[in-house]
Amino acid sequence: MLSYDLSQTNGPIYKSLYNFILKDIQNGKLKAHQKLPSKRSLAQNLGISTISIENAYDQLISEGYIYTLPKKGYFVSAIENIDQLNIKTIPKAAVHIKTQEKKAESEYFTFSSNRIENVNFPFSIWAKLIRETISTKEEELLELSPCGGVRDLRQAIAHHLESFRGMTVNPDQIIVGAGTEYLYGLLIKLLGNDKIYCIENPGYKKLKQIYESNGVTCIPVAMDDKGLSINELRNVQGQIAHISPTHHFPTGICMLASRRYEMLAWANEKEDNYIIEDDYDSEFRLKGKPIPPLFSLDVFDKVIYMNTFSKSLTSTIRISYMILPEKLANRFYQTLAFYSCTVSTFEQYTLASFISQGYFEKHINRMRLHYGRKRERVIATIKKCFSEKECTIIENDSGLHFILEFMTDKSDQCIKQALQDKGILIRPVSDFEMLDTNTNKHQFILNYSAIDMERLTWALGTIKEVL
Repeated sequence: MLSYDLSQTNGPIYKSLYNFILKDIQNGKLKAHQKLPSKRSLAQNLGISTISIENAYDQLISEGYIYTLPKKGYFVSAIENIDQLNIKTIPKAAVHIKTQEKKAESEYFTFSSNRIENVNFPFSIWAKLIRETISTKEEELLELSPCGGVRDLRQAIAHHLESFRGMTVNPDQIIVGAGTEYLYGLLIKLLGNDKIYCIENPGYKKLKQIYESNGVTCIPVAMDDKGLSINELRNVQGQIAHISPTHHFPTGICMLASRRYEMLAWANEKEDNYIIEDDYDSEFRLKGKPIPPLFSLDVFDKVIYMNTFSKSLTSTIRISYMILPEKLANRFYQTLAFYSCTVSTFEQYTLASFISQGYFEKHINRMRLHYGRKRERVIATIKKCFSEKECTIIENDSGLHFILEFMTDKSDQCIKQALQDKGILIRPVSDFEMLDTNTNKHQFILNYSAIDMERLTWALGTIKEVL
């Protein structure tokens, strides 16, 4: 029977229990396929509620550390390389850093917009912080920003990541830039354009365009139900793997623990292998606590972490950042320090205050609650409009989109065009296939963050009519 001291825990009990069990799995104390106690027996042994046990088990299942068999119970997953890559056994070294015109999207009802609702931006707080920044930082505002961004912002980001994502980051590893697209360009200069860059297929096609426009070889690599295929990554001799393990776009797949450790093992096979981890909407995991990023599991300094404030605040705030491993951070300051930071000091200091004074955390909590309720309303409306024989909702626990799979013989492009003719924009998953396989999965992406709830019933009715 598992026995843990939960008397000195801070915060929810289930989080502490989750951490204890996770540590025992990572350290090999709990072996692969070992049966775990039932919720009731473990609750009695530890003197806590079965709800706390269930929440801890559910979190471990969602990350792939344990699995359940009907009428048999809970078991530890078999994860290769977990002992080799255990962060507790191999400490990280200390960091020492020396157009074409188109009809406006607003004219359509759109399921495809990945923007967030402008009405939720905290204008009053932002305006107050801008005034405070101007009145208290007159000299700093008129100084040139360091190439990596002002230190106040980098420190604020580091503290936020420590509390929200469990990441220990030296601010000198953080590089701030105006949007992830700009940062991708810096990464190519840092890693070299002679490398083979691999991206997920299906995936974000713009990413392929960005890499190819910078003169690099970019190869789409197939996905399976666990994430990017390691075998295919090796087959194409990939050196840089650009992935979104927490919430893949467009499929919504969350990479399980077994594949995460496989990815880290692959990255450590060769000196030039690196992983670019795009954590673009990790703030909006709506159930359980956030999935730990690959960066927090990496003990070999092989993961480059990237995130943006465009999803969490507003699409028009073009402030993103990347966290470089120690070796690459040193290389950046040695070879690319002549680049100027592309974000104004006014915006950097204002955002730093927004984070450090606790407004960002409150905003995220408020938005998670808001989008969670909106998601429930959208799903309820879909279920009222479509029967289970007509439409299946493919959900996931994070992010601001999910998948609708329609039971139809019509091609994806036929449905897409027919709906566009009726004033509705919706994109099939097949649109994001990189190799133009002309597949028809009948799966369509529903971004609900900026969806017009007042016209949703009409739009769904029109889809049903077209089908």
